[in-house]
Amino acid sequence: MEKHKEAAENKSHKLVSENEWLADRIELLKAEKELTKQSDKVAQLRQQLPWVRVDKEYIFETDTGKASLADLFCGRSQLLIYHFMFGPDYKAGCPSCSAIADGFDGFAVHLANHDVMLSAVSRAPLVKLQEYKHRLGWSFPWASSYDSDFNFDFGVAMTEKQQREGTFEYNYQRESVFEWRPGQEGGGQDAEANFAAMCGTDVATFHRERPGMSTFVLDDGIVYHTYSTYARGLDGLWGMYQWLDRAPYGRNETGIWWKRHDEYNRESQDKDNSKDCCH
Repeated sequence: MEKHKEAAENKSHKLVSENEWLADRIELLKAEKELTKQSDKVAQLRQQLPWVRVDKEYIFETDTGKASLADLFCGRSQLLIYHFMFGPDYKAGCPSCSAIADGFDGFAVHLANHDVMLSAVSRAPLVKLQEYKHRLGWSFPWASSYDSDFNFDFGVAMTEKQQREGTFEYNYQRESVFEWRPGQEGGGQDAEANFAAMCGTDVATFHRERPGMSTFVLDDGIVYHTYSTYARGLDGLWGMYQWLDRAPYGRNETGIWWKRHDEYNRESQDKDNSKDCCH
């Protein structure tokens, strides 16, 4: 927290009158409108992508028993799957995926009432997912692909052999052979080491799982794959950052600062909020 305060204090902004601010704000509004229009165009292109029939049978473990990919639609025609990083050897889910899940947990019910089912899928055994879900108070559907090739086929999990030989493709490009390359403080593989520790595993094991989201449609009883995105393609789904991008100091980060929502120091949080707390 102190690091973020120091970074914010070092930023300088000019002070202007209300009228001068309004002129600059209206100029920014032009750029925001162009961005919105471009975003609408990209969304249309996304929806115009061709479909790929999914003929392979995938079996998942769910709260209600074994389920096929078609079963995950739960009577809807569209399915959004968040590829949540929680490998079989993890003791807890990825903190970044957890922050993203904090956001979609609240609106999954709205999508379900708009013919769109949202479900997370991870390779960890179902019992681990259920315990973690209970710990964090989530209600969205979460299926285990533990005995399935699903995560491998959709580019969010690699084998040890792929990791050693550099034959894994993520985000539509081939990755190099995995080597430990410490990055700047708080970033690069140092961040990956922190996350691996938070998940109770080693860096190489943590590295074999990846985040992403894939979409499917069920048409006349046949499942089709329509879209997948990974890495920074998930930025728009990470609600926390959409809010930070509108805060005075933006993302204002020099490394990994977030935790699972039940891991923040309550005493420090209460102290920070004590001056003007609305709760």
